[in-house]
Amino acid sequence: MINKNSTKAEVLKAVKQNWRALEFANEVLRNDREVVLTAVKEEGRALFYASEALQNDREVVLVAVKQNERALFYASAALRNDREVVMAAVKNSGLALKDASEDLKFEALRYVGLSVWNRS
Repeated sequence: MINKNSTKAEVLKAVKQNWRALEFANEVLRNDREVVLTAVKEEGRALFYASEALQNDREVVLVAVKQNERALFYASAALRNDREVVMAAVKNSGLALKDASEDLKFEALRYVGLSVWNRS
């Protein structure tokens, strides 16, 4: 069981088995890039439990949205306005459009429309 006193090694092992273990890690480990990357590789929605700094880390967010487009909801406003991040999420699922910035929604919607049209 993970708690605020768990070590980095314990948390790393736990998040590999269940990404929700990140919720119970202390703030220092929720701000640890290696720990958070391990968790978001298992489930992108683990970004919810990451520190604000890591929710604004482009690499961490890209890994998260590629794993699960719903992770875009937990990304910083700046990254919800980052073309590459939004397109990675939308490529995973068009449902990510709802979490994209207003500035990128039209472009992403156009991408989704072209992707669907090209499949037929």
